[in-house]
Amino acid sequence: MTKLLTQAKENLSFVLMCIVIVAALSLLSKFAEKFFPQKRSVSPARRITIIAICSAIATVLHIMDFPLLFIAPEFYKLDFSELPVLLCGFFLGPSASVACEGVKIFLKLLLKGTSTAFVGDFANFVVGCSFALPATIWYHAHKSKHSAIIGLILGTLSMSILGSAFNAVYLLPKFAELYGMPLDTIIALGAQVNGAVSNVSTFVMICVAPLNLLKSSVVSVLTMLLYKRVARPLFGK
Repeated sequence: MTKLLTQAKENLSFVLMCIVIVAALSLLSKFAEKFFPQKRSVSPARRITIIAICSAIATVLHIMDFPLLFIAPEFYKLDFSELPVLLCGFFLGPSASVACEGVKIFLKLLLKGTSTAFVGDFANFVVGCSFALPATIWYHAHKSKHSAIIGLILGTLSMSILGSAFNAVYLLPKFAELYGMPLDTIIALGAQVNGAVSNVSTFVMICVAPLNLLKSSVVSVLTMLLYKRVARPLFGK
C-alpha cells in the first residue's frame, strides 16, 4: 500500500485525471438511472453484498489475464473480468457496474500492484465502463431479452471504438511518459506483431481495436448464456 501511495504522489496530474473521469462516469450512470421506467427494489445491504461478490469474482478473472501475442504486444492482455461486471449491472443497474469496475481495480492493485504505472489499470476501468455502461443503460431502459442483445452490441461497438480512441489520444502517450518507454518503442513492438503498424493510429486500429472487439464479443456471448443460470444462486432472483 505504501508503494502504491508513493507512485500515486509522483504522478499527481494523472491521478487527478483518473478522479475526474471516475466521477464523471459515476455521475453519468446515476443520471441515466433516473429515466428508467422500472427500477429494481433492492435493500442497500443486499446491493453492497452483490457488488462485493461480483467485484471479487471480477478481480480473480482480471488477475488471470493473458497476452495474445498474435494480436498485440505483451503488455496488452486479455481478461474476462467484465463478465461479472455486466451480470451485476444487468441486475442492479449501470451505477452498480461502475462501482464493480472500481472495486475490481482497487482489489487488483492491493493484491498484485501495478506493472504499468497505473495506466493499464486506469485503461481497464475506463474501457470496461465504455462496454458496461451502454449495455446496461440500454437494457434497463427497455428490459427485454431483445434489448439485452442490442445493449451488448452497443457496448461492443463502444468498447471497440471509444476504448480504442481513448488509447490513441491519452493512454498510449501517458503510458510512454509514466512508464518511461518511448512511444516509438511501443509502435515498434506493435510492428513486430503486425508489419502494417507504423504509427499510433495504425497501432490502435490493428492491435488495440481487435483485442477490444474479441474481448467484448466473448463477454457478450457469455453474459447471454449465463445470466439466467446465475441469477438465482448469485442474486437470489
